[in-house]
Amino acid sequence: MEEGRRLQRIGRTSKDPVRLRRSIVVMMSAQGQTVKDIVSLLQASADYVRDVIHAFNERGFDALDPKWSGGRPRTISDQTRERICLIARTSPADWGITAFSTWSLAKLAEHLVTRNVVPAVSRETLRRILRDGKVSWQTTTTWKASTDPDFIAKMHRVLELYDAPRPTAG
Repeated sequence: MEEGRRLQRIGRTSKDPVRLRRSIVVMMSAQGQTVKDIVSLLQASADYVRDVIHAFNERGFDALDPKWSGGRPRTISDQTRERICLIARTSPADWGITAFSTWSLAKLAEHLVTRNVVPAVSRETLRRILRDGKVSWQTTTTWKASTDPDFIAKMHRVLELYDAPRPTAG
């Protein structure tokens, strides 16, 4: 009885047409209507009606809500995304590239394909991956780069101290 009242309430108040249609299918089924009758009244396919009824029997009221999922499934795994972010945080000089001092999206995409990190990646996909990974790909400019040939080694030593500070005597 409680389920019936809840289904009626959904039928009266739902603004989502998919949810409304599914609740009507379940109500009609609960009232003893055959699949053939429901199909003729709602102008739906018999498979749709059966799927809604079976889903409601298995999952309850959750089956009435549409499960929208946007877009195409991801083709780049989470592990590869992390690797892309890691590469984007490095300098092109770390990879032996001296023609430019910072990554552009196009140059980074080209580098990732050349190094077989990904078979192909668009600049827009790369931009989204970097944004999700909280990587600012426009951080360093040429005039900020150090001319010290030992700069990278020194920087790694300093960063190592941040990651694993030495115990202080005291």
